[in-house]
Amino acid sequence: MSDTPSQDELAGTEQPFVQHLIELRDRLVKSTIAVAIAGAVLAIFPGPAELYDLLAAPLVAQLPAGATLIATSVISPFLVPLKILLMAAFLLALPVVLYQVWAFVAPGLYSHEKKLVLPLVVSSTVLFMIGVAFCYFFVFGQVFKFIQSFAPKSITAAPDIEAYLSFVMTMFIAFGLAFEVPIVVIVLARMNVVSIEKLKGFRSYFVVLAFIVAAIVTPPDVVSQLALAIPMCVLYEIGIWAAQIFIKHTQAPAPDAE
Repeated sequence: MSDTPSQDELAGTEQPFVQHLIELRDRLVKSTIAVAIAGAVLAIFPGPAELYDLLAAPLVAQLPAGATLIATSVISPFLVPLKILLMAAFLLALPVVLYQVWAFVAPGLYSHEKKLVLPLVVSSTVLFMIGVAFCYFFVFGQVFKFIQSFAPKSITAAPDIEAYLSFVMTMFIAFGLAFEVPIVVIVLARMNVVSIEKLKGFRSYFVVLAFIVAAIVTPPDVVSQLALAIPMCVLYEIGIWAAQIFIKHTQAPAPDAE
């Protein structure tokens, strides 16, 4: 018998790959449609201008009476609200997008791997959203109030809307990722990269690391740096506690049990 694979055998190996590509395309199309629908809904209500006003509210509330944000580019009044609309649409459609990712990946996972991946995907999404909400509802107000308290009376505050959007996005990403610390700790412990004991022994070093990260990614004021570093330290402790529970409930079954 010849060891050379026949045309039928080659076709059989190519077919599953093509099917995976088709399924991936379908999942991407469904995710795009979900974002488009969310964007259309948000464009009708509350609308791009209202979304911009909502995002700018923490800064506007701390500006002197009569001061407003300005647009230094001709297209900024159109482009900035549009960017905010797209960002909000993606966040609104994120559960659908994550479901499409999960539906594509799940068939290739074992049962104990599904127990590992699904909780991590859900919890990481929730933690990222909590980090963004914490930044918007608590950090922005305190930071802008602190900054304005140092502004000389002779200076008229008139922040540029594009610069403000860039600042907001940087802060949202920084706090969203910072709130992923428990997920990183759990994954490292679950994959046996580091032990729980080593994670506990790394506490003091992590405190220093948290303040270094906060000093790099946040504005040079003590309020925003503390607002980022302290939650990171607390979340590190939560991650160690959660890792012990997570490892216990997601161990792969013993070979004789399969």
